Amino acid sequence: MDFVKMQGLGNDFVVVAGPVEVDAATISAWCDRRRGVGADGVLEVTPIDRTAVRMRYWNADGGPAEMCGNGLRCVARFAFDRGWVDDNEFIVVTPVGPRPVLVRENGSVRVLLGDPRLGADVHMDGIHLHTVDMGNPHAIQWVSAPEEAAVTTQGPLIEEATTFPDGTNAEFAAVTGRDEIEVRVWERGVGETLACGTGAAATAYLAHEQGRVGEKVTMRLRGGTLLVSLEDDGAWIEGPADYVFSGSLY
Repeated sequence: MDFVKMQGLGNDFVVVAGPVEVDAATISAWCDRRRGVGADGVLEVTPIDRTAVRMRYWNADGGPAEMCGNGLRCVARFAFDRGWVDDNEFIVVTPVGPRPVLVRENGSVRVLLGDPRLGADVHMDGIHLHTVDMGNPHAIQWVSAPEEAAVTTQGPLIEEATTFPDGTNAEFAAVTGRDEIEVRVWERGVGETLACGTGAAATAYLAHEQGRVGEKVTMRLRGGTLLVSLEDDGAWIEGPADYVFSGSLY
């Protein structure tokens, strides 16, 4: 099976043309960074018609995820560059609904993630978490300095807490300037990643609801910069979607 390795701000994926049938063990093997291709997850892209494609996503542990923002941008570029759609603006059908995308000439991709929804605050072991649903779950805590935050120790505890029966992504964030936020992310089923598009959007939305930033926010992640726009139809993100290499899976 042929594949393409892609990445968005260091969040990397094995991308395959669908439909395919793979189990969790196979997904995990492909994502193994020593014995496989190495990735944070696997993206399947399947043509529907000349205006839309379908996306499925699995985390590195083999578990399916509802949405992946950086993955959505990679799916959009993958489909557009292969000529599967007639225009650079089209629809990607995801497990949480259809999402419009725009592929720019410079390779940057703008995608709609949907309407963020605030959930209840959670207190656990002295940690105050704000929950946001971006089609997938996020638990955000404000910290003084994300680079000094206990991401690798608190992240797994938050992800697997009984409060979140389906698991959750965990964000460690700080507002660092006018309409600018720094964030590190512990992703459900993966671990710490260099970037998370839905996590960035969830954090920007939380900060906006708290009156700390405006509607256009620059998100600083370990893998680079992502732009979040909070608009009437939901949260949009824009950033790179780049090719790394291609090959064949056995």
